[in-house]
Amino acid sequence: MKKIKIVILIGIIWTIIIEVISKYKFKKKINNSEQLGKKIVLYYHILNKWLEIRQNGGDLLSFFISNKYKMIAIYGYKELGERLYDELKNSDIKVQYVIDRAADNICSEVDICTPDDILQEVDAVVVTAPYYMEEIEKELREKLNCAIISLEDVVYWFE
Repeated sequence: MKKIKIVILIGIIWTIIIEVISKYKFKKKINNSEQLGKKIVLYYHILNKWLEIRQNGGDLLSFFISNKYKMIAIYGYKELGERLYDELKNSDIKVQYVIDRAADNICSEVDICTPDDILQEVDAVVVTAPYYMEEIEKELREKLNCAIISLEDVVYWFE
């Protein structure tokens, strides 16, 4: 009888543990989904503003010229970083290098560095992952003495 009670008690404990773990994983998935949703909305607004600038005959080049940023680095080489590079590559603004955590998996005509590499001084670093701006800026401040700007700030400079 005592063995049956122990088996039942162990079964109940395992059921509770599994339930707690399941709720934790579900809550984590919801938080990840919410985070992804916020990130996508932010990127949408940046791209929409950028498109508006282009439709009005402008480009992001004037931001860099007005602020006397002649040599820059781009942090993040996914979609927004690639588009920024494409917009600047044939201009007077020199993209010296790109910083990306996945540098080993990126093939590009521009030099790709990781945040852990020794980074050459530039006039500014444009962060194309604005959702993570605070942590990226903190990391870069330890290595570089230049302006660190979010792509979001660049596109909204035109207002």
